[in-house]
Amino acid sequence: MAEAKNPKRNTYTIYDDDEGIGTVQIADEVVAIIAGLAATEVEGVASMAGNITNELVGKLGMKNLSRGVKVDVLDGVVCVDLALNIKYGYEIPKTSQTVQEKVKSAIENMTGLEVSDVNVAIAGVDMEQSK
Repeated sequence: MAEAKNPKRNTYTIYDDDEGIGTVQIADEVVAIIAGLAATEVEGVASMAGNITNELVGKLGMKNLSRGVKVDVLDGVVCVDLALNIKYGYEIPKTSQTVQEKVKSAIENMTGLEVSDVNVAIAGVDMEQSK
């Protein structure tokens, strides 16, 4: 439980029981992981885009499930910024809208937090041909 007290991590109380049973807190990186997983489940999304450090770490086999995701939580309201690589041949507006809907639904259902914005930036197009 010492990890929950780490001052570098932002945590948000999503449940506080006044009767003494306890509280439930969620770290912002957990919200980012939920958003990243939901986005990559959408057909047409090749991968999450990240900075060069994250790209190198990914090539070494270590997955960072929150790369390409920025989450801001203020008073129980979440704003998500995603950077995606899309597969060649998929409609960008349609795929982006599906990503927005899926990410919003996943965060709201899993955390109970309200999602105000899901901003999608297409960082690249994956040109690999499917076999």
